[in-house]
Amino acid sequence: MQHTVVERELELRLILSPERGIPVPARLGYRSDDPYAVHITFHINSEHPVHWTFARDLLVEGVFRPCGHGDVRVWPTKADGRGVVLMALSSPDGDALLEAPVPQVSAWLERTLRAVPPGTEGGQLGIDDGLDQLLAQ
Repeated sequence: MQHTVVERELELRLILSPERGIPVPARLGYRSDDPYAVHITFHINSEHPVHWTFARDLLVEGVFRPCGHGDVRVWPTKADGRGVVLMALSSPDGDALLEAPVPQVSAWLERTLRAVPPGTEGGQLGIDDGLDQLLAQ
């Protein structure tokens, strides 16, 4: 089975305080063989890239309205008159607040949704085929 990979490099901002943010090169990744998840890699040019994985639905919804709880929260807002989506990530290693431009994130999400439309993720995993075989026995 052919797997689709949808990637996009973009610059996020790591928010240090309400007045300060630093640019962080990042890569958004999506794979049709892991259809429920999105992968974000920060510091892609450094020796120690940081990887985060969370539900694609969270990012899709977070572009429009606040969602998520616990380790990953996502919500839309405006920064300097531009639409941005904020991602608050918490881990035992620390917390980060990242800002991403909505147009780039939306365009990338749209490509992932074309690759694997919402509601068809289970079929991508071959679960349906496996169940059919089990039930046929």
